[in-house]
Amino acid sequence: MTKPDDGIKIVAQNRRAAHDYFLEERFEAGLVLTGTEIKSVRAGKAQIKEAYVRVEGNTALLVNAHISVYEPAARMNHDPLRPRTLLLHKKQLRTLAEQVKQRGFTLVPIRIYLLKGRAKLEIALARGKKNYDKRQTIAERESKRDMERALGRRG
Repeated sequence: MTKPDDGIKIVAQNRRAAHDYFLEERFEAGLVLTGTEIKSVRAGKAQIKEAYVRVEGNTALLVNAHISVYEPAARMNHDPLRPRTLLLHKKQLRTLAEQVKQRGFTLVPIRIYLLKGRAKLEIALARGKKNYDKRQTIAERESKRDMERALGRRG
């Protein structure tokens, strides 16, 4: 996955995304966080299981991501579910908004990670899977696993 020396620390992953969606194109976006939020993220207290990205005008927002309150901050804390602004280039933002509006894609957060101390979000342009697609994916994975087992026994 990631090497320990590349400066990336994965904080939260959305493993369900690959199961529920066909992930087409991936983008890296910066996260605009408050002081207590970044401290919680560095402590690994973030969750993006039910989060999604919404494009409004010329900004992208991460909605429904849960970043836990930072206990030592007491009353100066943040709202754990507040929408957070994403930092993207204008050109990327335009193409994402166009794809979501015209072609029926959705923007799904894949993982939150720290890169050189900065919080980043990997988002993917995704198309929803139908139930039969999910079953087919599971069947392919199981057949691949069976083949690996058979080859392992032979050698």
